[in-house]
Amino acid sequence: MYKTVLELENLSMQKVQQAGLEIGFSHLLKLRASQINQCTFCVRMHTQDAMKASESMERIALISAWQESGYFSEKERAALILIEEITLIAQRHFPDSAYQKATKTLSDAEVAAIEWIAIVINTWNRIAISSQYANP
Repeated sequence: MYKTVLELENLSMQKVQQAGLEIGFSHLLKLRASQINQCTFCVRMHTQDAMKASESMERIALISAWQESGYFSEKERAALILIEEITLIAQRHFPDSAYQKATKTLSDAEVAAIEWIAIVINTWNRIAISSQYANP
């Protein structure tokens, strides 16, 4: 089953590339979901991946406070809303306003790619947390 999730990860990253989303920003999206889920393994990994993809330390450091930061574009803010709302779906369901805002700012391909990023990273978070992956 792990291999199946890994294949889903690969397919979601193909969607990211097809939609023209920056790989570094995709790691920031994964980082934000992992912060919400408190998955230390994934927080560490996606921080490192974002750095390798040339994301700035400012954007990495401020991703948890993105709403108060001037470091993120309107499109990135719409993507962050989607990631957060999908990650918190059990608590708040999924507000229509989040989807409406996203579709005003993002293309259908971008929305789909972001939704798949959220689905896959939330799956990985649950695997890592419940399996008690080693956290240094």
